[in-house]
Amino acid sequence: MAWLLTEGGPAVQARLLRDIAPAVPALRDVLEAVQPAGLATLPYGSRAGWHLLGQQGVDGQWPAGWLTVPPGSERVGVGTIPAYRRLLELGWDPEIPSLQVARRGLFRLLAEDLDWSVMGELTPQFDDEDQIRHGRRILREAAAAALAQSGHEDDPRLRGAARRLVQRVNTFLKSPLAAKPWVRLGNQHVLDADAAPPSFHLLVMLAYMPTFRSEHAEFMERLYEWLSQPWPRQAAVQLVGEVVVQEQPQLALGDYLATRTTLDGDIVSALAWLEIMARLGFLNRHEGWTRLLDRMLGDRDRRGVWTPPRSVEFPAQVPVWSWPVAPLFDAGWEAADRGWSLDVTFRLLLIAQLAGRELLLG
Repeated sequence: MAWLLTEGGPAVQARLLRDIAPAVPALRDVLEAVQPAGLATLPYGSRAGWHLLGQQGVDGQWPAGWLTVPPGSERVGVGTIPAYRRLLELGWDPEIPSLQVARRGLFRLLAEDLDWSVMGELTPQFDDEDQIRHGRRILREAAAAALAQSGHEDDPRLRGAARRLVQRVNTFLKSPLAAKPWVRLGNQHVLDADAAPPSFHLLVMLAYMPTFRSEHAEFMERLYEWLSQPWPRQAAVQLVGEVVVQEQPQLALGDYLATRTTLDGDIVSALAWLEIMARLGFLNRHEGWTRLLDRMLGDRDRRGVWTPPRSVEFPAQVPVWSWPVAPLFDAGWEAADRGWSLDVTFRLLLIAQLAGRELLLG
């Protein structure tokens, strides 16, 4: 704790005091020693946040569209939804004016309509109703995830959208199609047009809506069973109307983190997955995920600081759903050893707490 508070930088320090300290009795004195005003302004010492905010347009949106993310540690060329979620991850208050303005567009995306003018980079090349409906659904799920993370679980607009999104996926999971969602088209297997697997965006939304989850307990059990099954070998390609959509990276088709190789190949997405599973209450139920978390905890030194094993690779590109969880330090990813140690140590601490593990103070 002392090392993170001293070396972690504004974002890690703010998240540590806000998300970890209040839940640990022995750390409450540390939190009480910090002036409320100082704690409130601490996240805004992050240069990464200001660099990101500087790209926001006067309409509250980021110019790269809705779901675009840049490679590696680049911050230029990010879409509105990952940018919004990234600022939340950095500890920024969702009620600051800039994020309030951005939120208007997110609520607009929740609407059930076929207005293609709000689709940004997902606007189809032709006026195809099936393509428009498909793209709007992706944006609706991603916007719902961002709004849930910013604390709007009780907003009737979000709850209504969440209910419709869950109903669609639940209908699929209950149907025989869930057991065999693939159809042969030419020389490849594609997801049936009626298949409705959960998306990573939907998982993020549910992770930040605990009351809503308790109201849909039966669906959550079906969701756990789906996420526990092996990830299929087929590429995430789906038939949408009469067109085969080649890339569907938003779909969660099973156990994303089934092997150590997956964890080592993309540490950002692995941590994001473990955090989502912990928030959903799934982590402790799954032996494989628990084992991988224990393996990462075993990579810490005597101080409890995580050090990167040789097998871990720092990814050049991460998916849209996990990009906001990228390292919270201001330097680029090339400052790997120290920066990654800081960030992963904090993230492991957060995941362990969310999973109900006891935090021991030395």
